Amino acid sequence: MKNSYIAILVLILLGTSFSGNAQQDPQYTQYMYNTQVVNPAYAGSRDMLSFGLLGRIQWVNIEGAPRTGTFTVDSPIGSLDNMGLGLSIVHDELGPAVESNINIDYSYTINTSDEAELSFGLKAGLDLLDVDFTKLNIADQSDPRFQNNIDNRLQPQIGAGIYYNTDRFYAGLSVPNFLTTKHFDESSLVNTQAETIAAERLHYFLIAGYVFDISDNVKFKPATLVKLVNGSPLQWDASANFLFNETLTVGASYRWSAALSALVGFQASDAIFIGFGYDWQTTDIEDYSDGSYEIILRFDVFNKPDRVLTPRFF
Repeated sequence: MKNSYIAILVLILLGTSFSGNAQQDPQYTQYMYNTQVVNPAYAGSRDMLSFGLLGRIQWVNIEGAPRTGTFTVDSPIGSLDNMGLGLSIVHDELGPAVESNINIDYSYTINTSDEAELSFGLKAGLDLLDVDFTKLNIADQSDPRFQNNIDNRLQPQIGAGIYYNTDRFYAGLSVPNFLTTKHFDESSLVNTQAETIAAERLHYFLIAGYVFDISDNVKFKPATLVKLVNGSPLQWDASANFLFNETLTVGASYRWSAALSALVGFQASDAIFIGFGYDWQTTDIEDYSDGSYEIILRFDVFNKPDRVLTPRFF
């Protein structure tokens, strides 16, 4: 038997303190390894061909909770390696809605010093939305808003970003999508005045991090992500990770008024990195959920041998 989707969404809205304004873009605990999805200027910045695959299961045991998968690939291009080209794909499921987008990411880099780079990025692609209202428990089966499913609603996406980095520091600012594309608005299920399809709100992302050498075999990296969405409270993530012997990463993260997270990663080889994250919700929703899980796999193909000797911690 289906659980009440409306009750679940009430808990979600209360637990995230969105006051009826639902978050539209997926969230990530391991954002420090998934930068290209939100900032196209990151493409090519690691000076190698790099593949990334991330899966996230949010709010385990709650029916209709978000499920997210991402795939990225990027590489420097051009005779001077001063450009980057990449592909990013995001697949997101939330209750009756399935949304996928595919984007081409392009970056152009300027060397501001011997060790520093400033990159400008553009993102362009398509967003595909499907909503199957038959998955809902609808009190009034004659409600006209839920009579026709949404099939293959296709919308364009255009975004931009800037990214600055040295071998120890990075910072970036981006807007993944400037266009007012249409999304399924789950808040409409608890607000009879809301539209079922809502316009995309602009999402602003600020990321930053710095790597400290604690000893010859230990590195420490604090990092942060700030997300601003019109109509929603500021979302702030802060993390601290330790890297031991260029192999094992252990850390923790805090999402303001939302979750505490444990992070662990393993550099299985020069080319393969595996990361795992687990979130404990600090809101009332934790009473109904067994937390959130996230795993990431990164595979690198080196075109510069010195990159193997000095892997970058971001």
